[in-house]
Amino acid sequence: MTRIAHILDAVRTTTPLVHCMTNTVVPEVTANVLLAVGAAPAMIDLPDEAEIFAGIASALLINVGNGSSEQHDGMRRAAAAAQKAGRPWVLDPVAVGGLPVRTQLARDLLANRPAAIRANASEILGLAGTSAGGRGVDSTDEVDATIDTAHQLVTDTGAVVAISGPVDVIVSDGRVTRVTGGSPLMPLVIGTGCSLGATVAACVAAADDAAHDGVVAAHALFGAAGIVAAREASHPGSFRTAWIDALHALTPDEVERLVTIEEA
Repeated sequence: MTRIAHILDAVRTTTPLVHCMTNTVVPEVTANVLLAVGAAPAMIDLPDEAEIFAGIASALLINVGNGSSEQHDGMRRAAAAAQKAGRPWVLDPVAVGGLPVRTQLARDLLANRPAAIRANASEILGLAGTSAGGRGVDSTDEVDATIDTAHQLVTDTGAVVAISGPVDVIVSDGRVTRVTGGSPLMPLVIGTGCSLGATVAACVAAADDAAHDGVVAAHALFGAAGIVAAREASHPGSFRTAWIDALHALTPDEVERLVTIEEA
């Protein structure tokens, strides 16, 4: 069994508990996706509870899209608690760059050393301060134009940086991996990117110290599920159902056969 297949299998055999502090648009789909891939979701935003739970969960997701001031306080406390407890956490800097409150929050959270940062190209540039971000949650920048910035974020934070696009690129110290898969229908379904961040957290938790491979595994699973769902559905509504079903049904070996994984 390859390393990627082993991680996907480990998610299902260990059922990592993922603490999701995410935006108000996507909690249900995020929870459904985590259950489909074999993980266990927990949505805990109250600051006093989030600070405690971040040290208990297998991993933490912080998604800064559409949050309240109270949630932002909880995110700061949870990230610090996760770092103190040695729990991996993932930053999803949704629409960072053009909106000042979430941008400052995301940049401040980097001091707590995320295990991974998952975003589109414009969000990566916005997080690094080299761009004003994209068009809301949509990227206006090309993935390849972002790789140098991703390398700098790796150096500055120690995180694995994943850039989502037609071909996903995962960057860490000394490694660049490209994952090709998915479907053009995926951006038309709310929560595909946000739930990917949660799945990255689950896979990183199951990967032990191999965070880069954990991030690749999550992207490979999502890409493979997109390919399978597109065979059955031609519109967003039916695609969403087929995609979640595929996340649940695909075996690790099938995932690796469906997507292309290339090491640069």
